[in-house]
Amino acid sequence: MSYVGGKTGFPQGVVAPALRSASPSWCTVVVLLVCLQLHQMCFIQATICPSQGSSHAGQCLCAADIISCSGLDLEQVPGEMPISAVTLDLSHNRIDQLKGGAFEGLYRLETLRLAHNRLATIDMGAFQNTSGALLQHLDLSSNQLHALKPHYFQDLPGLEELLLFNNRIVQVESRALAGLGNLRKAYLSHNRLTHFPFFSIQEHSHPHLSMLDLSSNRLLKLPLEDISNLPTLVQRGLYLHNNSLECECSMYTLFRHWEQRGYASVSDFRQEHTCRVYGIQKGTVRFFQHARYFEKCNSTGMSEQLREQESSVSVKAGKALLLHCVTTLTSHSVTFLWVSPNQEYVAPPGNNGSLKMFTNGSLEIVAAREEDSGVYWCMALDQQQQRNETREVNVTVVLHHDSEPHESFNTGFTTLLGCVVSLVLVLMYLYLTPCRCPPCPKAPTSATATASLGNETGLGSAQSSILSPTPPATTEGPGRKICLPNIYSLLSH
Repeated sequence: MSYVGGKTGFPQGVVAPALRSASPSWCTVVVLLVCLQLHQMCFIQATICPSQGSSHAGQCLCAADIISCSGLDLEQVPGEMPISAVTLDLSHNRIDQLKGGAFEGLYRLETLRLAHNRLATIDMGAFQNTSGALLQHLDLSSNQLHALKPHYFQDLPGLEELLLFNNRIVQVESRALAGLGNLRKAYLSHNRLTHFPFFSIQEHSHPHLSMLDLSSNRLLKLPLEDISNLPTLVQRGLYLHNNSLECECSMYTLFRHWEQRGYASVSDFRQEHTCRVYGIQKGTVRFFQHARYFEKCNSTGMSEQLREQESSVSVKAGKALLLHCVTTLTSHSVTFLWVSPNQEYVAPPGNNGSLKMFTNGSLEIVAAREEDSGVYWCMALDQQQQRNETREVNVTVVLHHDSEPHESFNTGFTTLLGCVVSLVLVLMYLYLTPCRCPPCPKAPTSATATASLGNETGLGSAQSSILSPTPPATTEGPGRKICLPNIYSLLSH
């Protein structure tokens, strides 16, 4: 193959594309710019990715604001990470401890992945001097954490998603999640939890929490009162399947209540909801399929503990109605007070008998009257925390004459009963009246007119005997009754 002048680098007869529209000087400029860009990229990769603390740290991959140090057998967090990092991936390594200030200087960090390591300890201040409020996603799944302590996440107020599944967690301290006011999703499944501080999750402390996954743990009993006080948003996303729950009426009623309300945490995992009969592990049953075990449960009484109160309710006159003072305050020092529509203050045990109040804040209208209609409002007061909450319930008493038409039913029933009695009396007269008559004489065959006259007379007599209370006289003789055989023949005729 021959070349033109041996300088252009293109085969004979082929013109370089750049030379078609640009002079040699422009071609040189373009080539120089490309080389400078490649050199700059190589320089950045050489200066940003190497970090102190591990011989493998220099193998981290950097792409703009993403740093990936995954699968490098790192035993600690590399030092001197670039401050431009927004996403840092340290998963699939051998890191067993997060020391204080491990991520110092990462002021833009939003996502931190530490899954599939050997983490067992998080020191005080491990996340200090980082982005703090900017960090939204923290993945600590598939590690060896044994407990969640209050100082673990105290420097991450902006955290929205926390992944802790597939660890060895046996305890979650009451204030471990206290500082996470923006938390939306928390995954703690596949751990070894036997209990969880549900009372620490409140509407004022976690207003955005919509998913709390506690499935596949070792929970034995559910604190029904604490769970019923959880915000509705949390209850909708509370996953409790595949635990070691004992078969109790309170447990069964809780999940049935959620199923009726269409919570996805129950409807999507109906097969995985099991409980242990009498605490025996081998005696587990799927209680959504084998509900006969809970037939004797007092579901009405248990459902009252799951206190949810509609803003407007109705009750028939004379019936009882129970109103709940639903509140997020859980302290034992909380006191309750109700105010009736006529501005009457009600406190336990109630007023003169028409209203009865319980210590848990519920108010019972013993026998609803027309004057009991109106707006009831309750106030829950926590004197220790100096907090209070109020709720309003609009009660409508329905009178009987407005909704139950009894008159038409009574009239129809009376008419039907009268017809039945009349029919019975007629049949009794026909079949039970004593009548001993001699054999009826045959009509003479020669006198056709006489026979037809006798038949007409008998037909009229039969009709009159059915319609009149006294037997009519016949042509056979004065004061005699008509014979039963003649009645049968006339009725059949």
